[in-house]
Amino acid sequence: MVRLEGGTFLAGSTNFYPEEAPCQHVDVAPFLLDRTPVTNAQFARFVAETGHVTLAEKVPDAADYPGILPEMIIAGSIVFQAPPKGAPVNPESWWAYVPGANWRHPYGPDLGSIAPDDHPVVHIAYADAVAYARWAGKRLPSQIEAEFASRGGLEAADFAWGDTLLPDGKVLANFWREGFPHQHPDRAGPPYTTSVAHYEANDFGLFDLIGNVWEWTSSDADGEIGNNSCCLTVSQSTSTSPEVRKVLKGGSHLCAPNYCQRYRPAAKWFQPVDTSTSHVGFRCAQSVSEGG
Repeated sequence: MVRLEGGTFLAGSTNFYPEEAPCQHVDVAPFLLDRTPVTNAQFARFVAETGHVTLAEKVPDAADYPGILPEMIIAGSIVFQAPPKGAPVNPESWWAYVPGANWRHPYGPDLGSIAPDDHPVVHIAYADAVAYARWAGKRLPSQIEAEFASRGGLEAADFAWGDTLLPDGKVLANFWREGFPHQHPDRAGPPYTTSVAHYEANDFGLFDLIGNVWEWTSSDADGEIGNNSCCLTVSQSTSTSPEVRKVLKGGSHLCAPNYCQRYRPAAKWFQPVDTSTSHVGFRCAQSVSEGG
């Protein structure tokens, strides 16, 4: 973990999406943060020691989802599948509920275990992230801690590395630079994630706080989300139980300049806690009093 001394910084943005406003100075206490998102190898050790079964590996209770289609009463998760050219550019065209998709098989069992040890674990629901954090003697960061960490000491910059998306043409995070959602500039298919230290660390010595995978925080959703996102909309959750949403931070490999520009410190997404997808993971934090 990396110790961050905290302080006062300018959080938020008025340059992109409405949920990021207003800009305001926020105080952050010292805290510790994992250097990278939790990897498949780390999560595998947790599962081996605890026997934890993720939400994506459990058969949904039909009583919780009135009207659910019979073919969806099977363990699985939501997977990105690149639509054919000409298909509508909206989340319904590239997300599919895939039986058997989970952290071991991120793109479904038919594609095998495309889950490299050093890639971030995905298909993690909020309760799964909390369970891991407790096992590790840690907690999830707040959205303010995540934003503070991702800025790396840069005040009010649009991106984690400054105000230019591709400084001197250099790619500094895993996002979908062009061709989204039909054709990826670097790979023909999965995995769309990259190793957690593939791109250089920020000035705090932290990796992957921007792009690669969205990361759970402990913060409750605090408003309504804007449009144009690579993610599912909140209304697509079919559970009739009171919907609890938490803030995701950091954007993912599916964020793209031509559609969803949430590969930035101020960006956020409000995710139902009972939803897992192929582009959501997490990392852990500790208060300084807990971590020394």
